[in-house]
Amino acid sequence: MMKVPVELSDQEMAEVIELTGEREKGPAIRRLMAEALQQRRRSRIAERFLSGDWGVDLEGFEAEQERDRQRDAALAP
Repeated sequence: MMKVPVELSDQEMAEVIELTGEREKGPAIRRLMAEALQQRRRSRIAERFLSGDWGVDLEGFEAEQERDRQRDAALAP
């Protein structure tokens, strides 16, 4: 773990504490940073999906859905 001095105005610190719900400064800053990093990671993953760089192969998924629909239709009264 590493300690890093951070300069924030009283107003900024109050906002960090309010946003995180933490009561102490250190845990509030750590939580805000963790949430910001998590949001960035999620954003990068979303960008990779949207660009087509990364995706999920759903080979046979649509055919299986159609078989399920046909089976359900046959079983319906």
